[in-house]
Amino acid sequence: MRSFVAQTIRDLPPSGIRRFFDVAATMKDVVSLGTGEPDFATPWHIREEAIFTLERRRTTYGANAGMMELRREIARYMSKYGLEYDAETQVLVSVGASEDIDVAMRAILNPGDEVLLVEPCFVAYKPCVLMAGGVPVTIPTSADNDFRVTAADIEARLTSKTKAVLLSYPCNPTGATLERTEIESIAALLRERDLVVISDEIYSELTYGGEPHVSIASLPGMAEKTIVINGFSKAFAMTGWRLGFACGPADLIAAMVKIHQYILMCAPIIAQYAGVEALRNGAASVEAMRKEYDGRRRFMLNGLREMGIDCFEAKGAFYLFPSIKRFGMSSEKFCDRLLHEARLAVVPGTAFGASGEGYVRCCYAYSIDSIREALSRLRGFIQSI
Repeated sequence: MRSFVAQTIRDLPPSGIRRFFDVAATMKDVVSLGTGEPDFATPWHIREEAIFTLERRRTTYGANAGMMELRREIARYMSKYGLEYDAETQVLVSVGASEDIDVAMRAILNPGDEVLLVEPCFVAYKPCVLMAGGVPVTIPTSADNDFRVTAADIEARLTSKTKAVLLSYPCNPTGATLERTEIESIAALLRERDLVVISDEIYSELTYGGEPHVSIASLPGMAEKTIVINGFSKAFAMTGWRLGFACGPADLIAAMVKIHQYILMCAPIIAQYAGVEALRNGAASVEAMRKEYDGRRRFMLNGLREMGIDCFEAKGAFYLFPSIKRFGMSSEKFCDRLLHEARLAVVPGTAFGASGEGYVRCCYAYSIDSIREALSRLRGFIQSI
């Protein structure tokens, strides 16, 4: 039946993360720094609201764009980043931020339209562009510039076919962030261009040691052309609830709602009530988790550097992206040997694009004890080679 599979789908490679961890799942005594998932349980008051929702038998379909109560809370929440949205026309509640990426691409792309992607980047970006009939154009970054994209990098790849620029800061997989002055330079370049900016800000709450997160949509002239994507998975430890949202110009959000209503109808209503509670009363829990991640970040970074591994100081998300170039192996081979010889799972940098070669992604959304054991296994493996 393979011949019946659409050519675009046949040509898509499997996720570099899942493909690798399918192997790890068959092995015993594996310590994993691979999955980008908080090890915290969803805060109790959020879970309790979901239980109460079930007890009240609120288990029906909801509005396609999301229940209005939640959309209002999202609009209020986004004001902390200097953004103002109309809850009725400029907010979509989705089944996770990943859905927003897919739906945004399908809403704006015609066949052959180009989308600029900053690499290394989240594994779903390029497939979503391809499935929407677009052409992904990658902008490589490196540790030489702390994996930051510049306005000059973007300008060098703009063409008459460029329809969108996708930015993702704080970044998965590198943990890189952009400072306000850098974002202002990018905004100055794109403000008058006839294109859409898609800003994936799912890690906006998780920044460390510097200035707070700045959304490009908050800068003059940018809200009118920017789709901001965010959600509950990372900051609120709600990965399994599958709840995200997109905010942006009314016409673009209406197009996204149109697609969303045909493929998914609505986000789970129980998760939506939990989302209202998260936004209203979850700030203290988010801050407590952020502080814990920061401690883990510094602990892992120091451990890597103590064993002579080069690693720039990531200041966002919950990932480090150390270089393994000095070991003379590809990222894939390094990770494969590390898994089989030391029972330690990390992700090859190439899972996130060609410019990830020579690096591996290490997630620190795990306990200090787990990180300590992982560093011990990594140290032993390095000594053995």
